[in-house]
Amino acid sequence: MIMVSRSCQRHDLYLFSCSRGLRFMCCFRFKLWWMTQRMGACGKDVPLETQFMLVESKEEDDPNAPVIYTVFLPLLEGQFRAVLQGNDKNEIEICLESGDNAVETDRGLYLIYMHAGTNPFEVINQAIKALEKHMQTFLHREKKKLPSFLDWFGWCTWDAFYTDVTAEGVEQGLKSLSEGGTPPRFLIIDDGWQQIESKPKDSDCVVQEGAQFASMLTGIKENAKFQRNGQNNEQFSGLKHVVDEAKLHHNVKNVYVWHALAGYWGGVKPAAAGMEHYDTALAYPVQSPGVMGNQPDIVMDSLSVHGLGLVHPKKVFNFYNELHAYLASSGVDGVKVDVQNIIETLGAGHGGRVSLTRSYVQALEASIARNFRDNGCIACMCHNTDGIYSTKQTAVVRASDDFYPRDPASHTIHISSVAYNTLFLGEFMHPDWDMFHSLHPAEEYHAAARAIGGCAIYVSDKPGNHNFELLKKLVLPDGSVLRAQLPGRPTRDCLFADPARDGISLLKIWNMNKCSGVVGVFNCQGAGWCKITKKTRIHDASPGTLSGSVCAGDVDSITQVAGADWNGETVVYAYRSGEVIWLPQGASVPVTLKVLEYELFHFCPVKEITTNISFAPIGLLDMFNSGGAVEQFEVQMTSGKKPELFDGEVSSELTTSLSNNRSPTATITLKVRGCGLFGAYSSQRPLKCTVGNADTDFNYELATGLVTLTLPVPPEEMYRWPIEIQV
Repeated sequence: MIMVSRSCQRHDLYLFSCSRGLRFMCCFRFKLWWMTQRMGACGKDVPLETQFMLVESKEEDDPNAPVIYTVFLPLLEGQFRAVLQGNDKNEIEICLESGDNAVETDRGLYLIYMHAGTNPFEVINQAIKALEKHMQTFLHREKKKLPSFLDWFGWCTWDAFYTDVTAEGVEQGLKSLSEGGTPPRFLIIDDGWQQIESKPKDSDCVVQEGAQFASMLTGIKENAKFQRNGQNNEQFSGLKHVVDEAKLHHNVKNVYVWHALAGYWGGVKPAAAGMEHYDTALAYPVQSPGVMGNQPDIVMDSLSVHGLGLVHPKKVFNFYNELHAYLASSGVDGVKVDVQNIIETLGAGHGGRVSLTRSYVQALEASIARNFRDNGCIACMCHNTDGIYSTKQTAVVRASDDFYPRDPASHTIHISSVAYNTLFLGEFMHPDWDMFHSLHPAEEYHAAARAIGGCAIYVSDKPGNHNFELLKKLVLPDGSVLRAQLPGRPTRDCLFADPARDGISLLKIWNMNKCSGVVGVFNCQGAGWCKITKKTRIHDASPGTLSGSVCAGDVDSITQVAGADWNGETVVYAYRSGEVIWLPQGASVPVTLKVLEYELFHFCPVKEITTNISFAPIGLLDMFNSGGAVEQFEVQMTSGKKPELFDGEVSSELTTSLSNNRSPTATITLKVRGCGLFGAYSSQRPLKCTVGNADTDFNYELATGLVTLTLPVPPEEMYRWPIEIQV
């Protein structure tokens, strides 16, 4: 038990001393909305607003002792929220606060949870599941329904139009991408469609990229830019017309629209016509001292002057339900709910930040369950534990600060922040890496990261401004994407390195496909959040070329697809170089990258069929996530042995080709999604290949064992080509 003073609603408590000799990685809120990573070796390195910390330790006196990973998770207890922070004495403190001076306590019983083990990914997973059982206020990601939009290519209106989006602009964007051969099946109509108050922009009303931070919502329906008049000059839902046109003429499957958790940036206008029953009142945000000690936000500059129209927490379900029911009646499938952390600043008079946030989150999730059958919600600007530990349904979360197309300092730290934040956030919800531009100096860098991130893939290109050559490495002709299976996370050897700042480390991100693993390697050096200037900045204008290595062990879960009889051998396909390399167990492949460069390594476990025949499917060689195309892999011996179904197992050594006149030893059956150049490794030249029961030509490279053949465009959506290879 920790005893605390009753003097105020915030307390800083000594937890333990952390001197040098350990290494840690933490996720902390560098500003109100978002987390990023920090690495360190002593207590004073722990930043304010730390919500997750992983510590590496080892017995110094025992060289054979395993490395121990310990996760520290500050919790919610009652009406209070805890975070960690360091001090100049190298001590780590717990900061406990309610956000309401009327909510006090003199004790804390369950403020932090610690869990330890030898596998860091298992430690984090087990810790969150233990908390799920103890707290009973949230559900683990694995128990949540994933919205179907994740498997389809999307387009978002934000960077294309900002708040100037119109019905005509939506049509232009969908048409432009479809005509280039990468049809969006998922659409987000971002900020700019709602009815907000019209008032002159005064000097203290901050506007950034069109967002009017002090403006309030005045109605739940679409604004004049989207409204339409019928034949008798009767007004009808222009939003419904936009959605219907998108689905009918462009085959869009899911349409989401944007709104803030409070309705709009400035909330809901008190006593606005038709909205009086929400009992909205002006409230003035008060930020946590921890947030203010990191990076104050320009949004708050406006709201602290103008106030925010806060719907009464007992009426907020009615607000969401009426809004979402109208959207659903217009054909909308879900919502991107933004600006969520604003609620924590408004807890005074409502039982504090935790109570108010939970009221809003529960009301939001109840309304989404009632109105959007596909669990249609993307949570955004929501990286506080008040909300994270309160989500029982929301399954998708934006995992970092925005993609800023015009800020050179933002691109490398965007990739690394998503990866490290996902260590924590990925246990609660599936990470969303945000939109990007297909025509941009860092286009391939962003595209490659999203391809192996396990996330939705969507762009925010202006109509006509596209790189279709790039997009076709991500998007199949039916508009689907080859999404990796898990949230992409840093490899074990990157957990405590600093690939944004240390000048020597590459970032490696691992993920799984159904029959293989993948490691993306990125040079992210040169920029990051600065605690002195309190902003993201470039600290090295000319980061050096860096070298490292990758191995099959970097894919932490690779044994799950390799099978119990796997001998550790893999075939590696390097996407950018096109190299196919056979790797014995424990061997690694070198990699050298300049800043903003990447490489994707697909690790395909080798299946030994006989002592001199081995095989490994690779995938679609021209797609970023090549291995994502292989959905099933089966080997059937011609002797009549029982088929072995692997769903991801593969085989061994490079030997000379036998005579093509030999009888087949085995038939390898694959299910592969997509079209284009398909590749696999075979230690022997195949006797015959068929695609869809038709014989097909193939090439075989004796030096590497690479078998290639061409898959035609599939006859239907999500079609899986049946491929048979006789060896």
